[in-house]
Amino acid sequence: MTKPYTTVLTIAGSDGSGGAGIQADLKTFAALGCYGLSVITAVTSQNTMGVKEVFTLDNKSILSQCRTIAEDIRIDAVKIGMIGNGENIVAIAAFLKELAGKPPVILDTVLGSSGGQTLLQKNAVKLMVKELFPLATVVTPNLPETIVLTGMKKTPETRESIEKAAVALLETGAASVLVKGGHGAGNECSDCLALNGSFFWFSSNRVKTENTHGTGCTLSSAIAAFMAKGFPLHSAVEQAKAYLTEALAAGAAWRLGHGNGPLHHCYRYW
Repeated sequence: MTKPYTTVLTIAGSDGSGGAGIQADLKTFAALGCYGLSVITAVTSQNTMGVKEVFTLDNKSILSQCRTIAEDIRIDAVKIGMIGNGENIVAIAAFLKELAGKPPVILDTVLGSSGGQTLLQKNAVKLMVKELFPLATVVTPNLPETIVLTGMKKTPETRESIEKAAVALLETGAASVLVKGGHGAGNECSDCLALNGSFFWFSSNRVKTENTHGTGCTLSSAIAAFMAKGFPLHSAVEQAKAYLTEALAAGAAWRLGHGNGPLHHCYRYW
């Protein structure tokens, strides 16, 4: 029997400017035909020029939000973004362990903003690896985050070094890893998926645009949406990357604010 709807739960921070975080996640879910559910972990004061302040919610409120949604609504996939601190990591891990149906979990390892604002306390990074990596279907760090998570001394630039970094992340307990190459050099943007002992590369032409705010949030949310619909991880990543590339291209001409603007999440309908 066909599901009357497909749901995706995002557990992340709020971005009032609408380009990243909860807002970008919900736009992505809707654009890809899913019903979005949300649990807010933090409220940020930010705009296209950067994050000014972060107000993290307490673990009790986060766990209450999660459980209240789950006791009433079926959850087909979970996307995790900004968490904030160690106590919230423990709360989210507890929720995932008790969640019925064990839906796919996409963990976007949000450690900081592109402007340098810390979004996860440094002493909580190891706890995230310990508590959440083993519960995630796929972990999606970008290159700067990969350096922090693996302890590498420099940015992996070759395919060989990126695959080596992915293996190092797998050894921490993650079932699969998608190392995102958006911060790399060159005219191509290549992401590496380490899955079941193999490496899969997804490449696209780099879109010339200043409007890249929320690309990581959008990609992980798109993967969650496609997995919620029943697509296997490899296919979900492939389709999510295509959606992200098109959203970047569609939003390239936008001039919203004075800094790093958003993608055009709903380009298919405007």
